[in-house]
Amino acid sequence: MSLSMYTASVPILVRMLDNLDGILDKAVAHAEANKIDPAVLINSRLYPDMLPLASQIRIASDTAKGCAARLADMKPPRYEDNEASFPELKERIRKTIDYLNTFRPEQIDGSEQRTITLQLRGNAVSMPGQQYLHNFVYANFYFHVATAYAILRHNGVELGKNDFLGAL
Repeated sequence: MSLSMYTASVPILVRMLDNLDGILDKAVAHAEANKIDPAVLINSRLYPDMLPLASQIRIASDTAKGCAARLADMKPPRYEDNEASFPELKERIRKTIDYLNTFRPEQIDGSEQRTITLQLRGNAVSMPGQQYLHNFVYANFYFHVATAYAILRHNGVELGKNDFLGAL
């Protein structure tokens, strides 16, 4: 049995966003327990030229909602990129999950050869749906989720591999 485009996208993105939400719960608890201003974590970076935690969450959200919308031949919704607190970042994750859960397999299945065009650093890039999912979405999404995890871990939040992977 082959893996459908829906099964290879929406449930995976939802699962990892749920895991990311749980990671943020641990960040909140860490900040409270250690009397750390949450803004310190939200604005933390792995390196000065990298984006802060809040941006990592936003890009993971944008990649996930953009994936489902583009594979379904729809325009992705735009969210304001103004989250400045953990509750706001968690709400963005929840809103993204709720959006992803509106999609049904019949909207996405069969999109393997659909031409997907997106803007990357100011350039229009087109590719078939399956290539978009495998080569762009997976890499970009996991990069930003893993970077969010790494920023928090670097700042002392007690996280382990199971927080990233979730229940198996």
